Amino acid sequence: MRCDKHTGFNAINMSGDADEFADDHNTGLVTEEAKPELKRPSMYRVVLMNDDYTPMDFVVEVLMGFFAMNQEKATQVMLAVHTKGKGVCGVFTLDIAETKATQVNQYARECNHPLLCEVEKA
Repeated sequence: MRCDKHTGFNAINMSGDADEFADDHNTGLVTEEAKPELKRPSMYRVVLMNDDYTPMDFVVEVLMGFFAMNQEKATQVMLAVHTKGKGVCGVFTLDIAETKATQVNQYARECNHPLLCEVEKA
């Protein structure tokens, strides 16, 4: 069954003969698939906050263990936390930043330290 009137609908081939409409659909129009627009994810800083009770060596241990810093880099960040009130542990996508902050805070509580790790927009 075929309707030749333009109704805004595509022609329907109910006979099952695929070749019946082959010429109708072969108009020479070339289409390109639209390329998706990709956007870089927002980045977030993981920050350690200073307190008067957490030992410096524990902060260094956390930085080495959770942020894969070497002893020297971990000590530099720990001193920034101590002298400036906070220090950046790293910059990550939101999911990773939140996970790392949660892991650090949980570990600090398990070790009975009030160390606080927060996430800030970079």
